Amino acid sequence: MSRVRIVGGAWRSRLLNVASVTGLRPTPDRVRETLFNWLGQDLDGLRCLDLFAGTGILGFEAASRGAAEVVLVERDAHAIDALHNAAKTLQAAQVEIVRGDAVRFLQSTHRKFDVVFLDPPYRQGWIERVSPLLDRVLDPDGWLYVESEAALTHVGGWQVVKQGHAGQVHFHLLRGRQE
Repeated sequence: MSRVRIVGGAWRSRLLNVASVTGLRPTPDRVRETLFNWLGQDLDGLRCLDLFAGTGILGFEAASRGAAEVVLVERDAHAIDALHNAAKTLQAAQVEIVRGDAVRFLQSTHRKFDVVFLDPPYRQGWIERVSPLLDRVLDPDGWLYVESEAALTHVGGWQVVKQGHAGQVHFHLLRGRQE
């Protein structure tokens, strides 16, 4: 079993076990460091959604940095077990784990989030499928973070404001059209 390290916040340097699931790609440490430098290290009080949680590392990083509420959505049973074990190990009371499909979650929830992390499996059309539903859950002043196999300029009405590239990962921070 492989492990992934939390890079910042209260749980800095803690290691989490990664489930052996085909296609699971934990966001690299350097990319996470960049993302949380962009967002600001302090996420106190923010509500975060990790829509294709996988290892949950983006959500656990957010919780480690003070997010008040973190929802991890994942459909794979092995990944779900690893997420529950990680949450228990960290005593992460602010982390809620939801087993289910990302599209169905977006269609059914009435909650709003300040930050949405979107790191879906590559080459399956997930970004295009969830894009029309993001406005339902993402606060208009919120942030959308997307990892993809290719560079993006926008996702729905959300425009890229910062981006980077590391290996096969293109990562983007997006904002809604600010009036």
